Amino acid sequence: MAEPRRGEIWMVDLGLAAKVILIGSMKYKVGLQQSEEGFSVSCPGLQEYRSQGRTRRESLENIRNAIREYLQAVSDSLRDSDFRKIEVAV
Repeated sequence: MAEPRRGEIWMVDLGLAAKVILIGSMKYKVGLQQSEEGFSVSCPGLQEYRSQGRTRRESLENIRNAIREYLQAVSDSLRDSDFRKIEVAV
């Protein structure tokens, strides 16, 4: 399989929901809530990824880093995969 280039979109099947991995930049919806320790933040689109921080800015940066690391790990684990499209009747 070829190496991804910046801006190239790869479709990856991660169980029940298909995820699109964009090598470059993507936008994700995150939920931010104030807690006793500061702020908690979650990304429901990615297996309920969660993080936290003392400030809004810190918590958003922490979830950004967590998402980046997750996408890199998925990309690395699927690098040698042979991708196929399938249709599933529901």
